[in-house]
Amino acid sequence: MAKKPKLEHSELSGEFTEDGITVLVDIFRPAGTQQDWKLEVVTEKEELFEWDEPFATDREAFDEFLATVARDGIRSFLEDDDVPTTH
Repeated sequence: MAKKPKLEHSELSGEFTEDGITVLVDIFRPAGTQQDWKLEVVTEKEELFEWDEPFATDREAFDEFLATVARDGIRSFLEDDDVPTTH
């Protein structure tokens, strides 16, 4: 059985909360390497959103996450039926 490679997680990784919605931002790369960083967002319901393209720096990855939230809103990471509605 192949061992999972150890990962180095960016200091920019962690929980991010906006409008009462919290997601986990995970920015990582194989430990001990200078490889590009990968970006994932995990919702409270453990839904995973992965970016296809890696990032040269962890800051670029985090900036892309922030740009996505600014452009599409934090709710874009929720499935349509998870969005609270007001009547």
